Amino acid sequence: MTPAARLRRLYHRLLAAYGPQQWWPAQTPFEVVIGAYLTQNTSWLGVERSIQNLVKNNLLTAEAIRAVPIETLREHIRPSGYMIRKAAALKAFVAFLDEHYSGSIEKLAADSPEVARERLLALPGVGPETADAILLYALHQPAFVVDEYLRRIVTRHGLVHDKAKYSEIQRLAVSSFRRDKAAERPGHYNEFHALIVNAGKLHCGPKPRCESCPLAFDLERPVNITRA
Repeated sequence: MTPAARLRRLYHRLLAAYGPQQWWPAQTPFEVVIGAYLTQNTSWLGVERSIQNLVKNNLLTAEAIRAVPIETLREHIRPSGYMIRKAAALKAFVAFLDEHYSGSIEKLAADSPEVARERLLALPGVGPETADAILLYALHQPAFVVDEYLRRIVTRHGLVHDKAKYSEIQRLAVSSFRRDKAAERPGHYNEFHALIVNAGKLHCGPKPRCESCPLAFDLERPVNITRA
């Protein structure tokens, strides 16, 4: 069985085990963007604290981020770490939105995914994972998000080599569903990512817990089994 076929089979096994996730912890597209920036190199707990600070101070809009002094913004997002770099990146995103899309997330979402992704990647603090998370969850465009959870799963199952690049893993994910019409919808990409995150949190962390994992059937032998 090809790596693409195996990944497709793993996805369906997760869907059967966990059910539809319908997941992203945000209320608005702009909050998704904020979260995509803040979650870099930190835990979601720190991001939640930063988001709470922004909510309390009515700073979860492009207008508010544009107006707030950068020193104040840094303090509010301190719990998510790298506050100087992330505050500057958020300001740069709003400036980009103003320059190209009249400050409107909706206008950005109406642009072609290829153009939007290229422009996002040109921004400070935006790598492929952040760009794809914004495309998928804020702009509702089909994009496979390659995060550390997916990387661990596909490398531990031998679907790609240990040093595979982001683009290689993304191509594998795309090829796994190439003939599936349902996979052309953003909702499919959302479910795929959410299911992978769930499996990663429960079983495929830095220390894998293969016992009882829905994907253990695909391993030739368990990976360093530890008990939860």
